[in-house]
Amino acid sequence: MEKLIINFTPTGMIPTKKMTPFVPITIAEIVEDVKKASDLGITMVHLHARDEITEVPTYKKEMYAEIIQRIRVFDPYLVICVSLSGRNFKELEQRTDALNLNGNLKPDMGSLTLSSLNFNKVASINSPEMIQALALRMKEKGIVPELEVFDLGMINFTKYLIKKELIKPPYYFNLLLGNIACSQPNLLHTGMLIQDLPQDSYYSLAGIGNAQLKMNSIGIANGGGVRVGIEDNIWFDKGRTKLASNIGLLKRIHTIAEANEREIMRPKELRKLMGLKEGNGIYGRDPILN
Repeated sequence: MEKLIINFTPTGMIPTKKMTPFVPITIAEIVEDVKKASDLGITMVHLHARDEITEVPTYKKEMYAEIIQRIRVFDPYLVICVSLSGRNFKELEQRTDALNLNGNLKPDMGSLTLSSLNFNKVASINSPEMIQALALRMKEKGIVPELEVFDLGMINFTKYLIKKELIKPPYYFNLLLGNIACSQPNLLHTGMLIQDLPQDSYYSLAGIGNAQLKMNSIGIANGGGVRVGIEDNIWFDKGRTKLASNIGLLKRIHTIAEANEREIMRPKELRKLMGLKEGNGIYGRDPILN
């Protein structure tokens, strides 16, 4: 890719206000950070919704609907992905609730983690049956999977989904390195993941914790995209002396991109690349093509 995909991840499931005052939790806070990011320049946003009182992640489509509706007031073309994570929610109907949004509230993409994995303190359970059910639900609704890969075997499982015709090209991957139980943030692991991607694939590199800046830098230098935001790292520096803000992380990405002569990909361009509908009231992908 000549142009740089910036996948903005403002909230996630882990950061709390106790950990950092900069993480957006409420609908208003999330929308405000996305507005600032949109003004600066991003390609897509990966959303997590939270209960505004307890800060606990929520799957409820009503919460996502409010966030999406407000975002599309100021950026009707931004590519929006909703989380379908299995870390907190185990039932298919919970994990797919946000996929039931339609019209102007319909998300373009939904996250699809391609295997179970362990984080530092919690497991994310994604059985083969659940992964296929999530992929089928997105296929039926014309919503494109955001393929989340933490290890090489997950790419192989993607090829299994392709063989079963549960997902169709072009494909978009988040390659996440640095988690304690998964691929590590070095050139060997990174190269193996990229090399094994199926044809017609686009990707963004992400680093967990201190690995975020390193992996984002490699992604920019190597011609890939980046996933960046407080979801993956609450710190701005390796010494963990300065808490990051989302806009601070994004400004740094813009600086590195400029030094590498990488122009930021606009949402309209990603829509064309991924076969998504044009935006501005029409979202997702035609189910026949999906």
